[in-house]
Amino acid sequence: MSLTLYVGSKRLSSWSLRPYLVLSHAGATFETNVILLDQEDTKAKIGAVNPAGRVPALHDDGHVIWDSLAICEYVNELFPAAKLWPADRTARAHARSISAEMHSSFVALRRDMPMDLFAKKPGVGHTDAALADARRVMTIWHECLASSGGPFLFGHFTIADAMFAPVTTRFTTYGVDLDATSRRYVETIQNMPSFKAWLADAANEPQTRP
Repeated sequence: MSLTLYVGSKRLSSWSLRPYLVLSHAGATFETNVILLDQEDTKAKIGAVNPAGRVPALHDDGHVIWDSLAICEYVNELFPAAKLWPADRTARAHARSISAEMHSSFVALRRDMPMDLFAKKPGVGHTDAALADARRVMTIWHECLASSGGPFLFGHFTIADAMFAPVTTRFTTYGVDLDATSRRYVETIQNMPSFKAWLADAANEPQTRP
């Protein structure tokens, strides 16, 4: 098995961060190949590794898996010992539900507060719709953490945490007001060694967006 994860600029690509965290947590041996976004050759480079024209894309011995959630599910099958979903059936269904909600919803939050790991824009993007999305996110966190006891949404790290990890960076970048529970969860995600490794790599990339 030879795994290569193709990702967009680490500073900007929220979708790419998700499977990176999952692969890292699973203890997978994999190569990360960064395709810088917003370049003249970006589209061609992505098209060469994924016919769907999107990053991330995971290559496994000639097989291509794309879409963050699909990649995470694939990694779960490759590394069952990593317990990337909760063992309890009801909790697992809940984890999948909120992961799918993250995958398909929160359009205003994505639009008005795009991921930019090194920007500091407190108050920017605080539209009514984006803040409503933020409140829904924090409600999800509260419910999961109250049930599991934390520090992750279902006690230990799961795909659900990976799906929400980029949101923690948006809250930091744009200065979204957080209660103590949400702040602790943001700190839990951002103190993960895999997150810190991603951040360190991102700091060394050329800036591709003003």
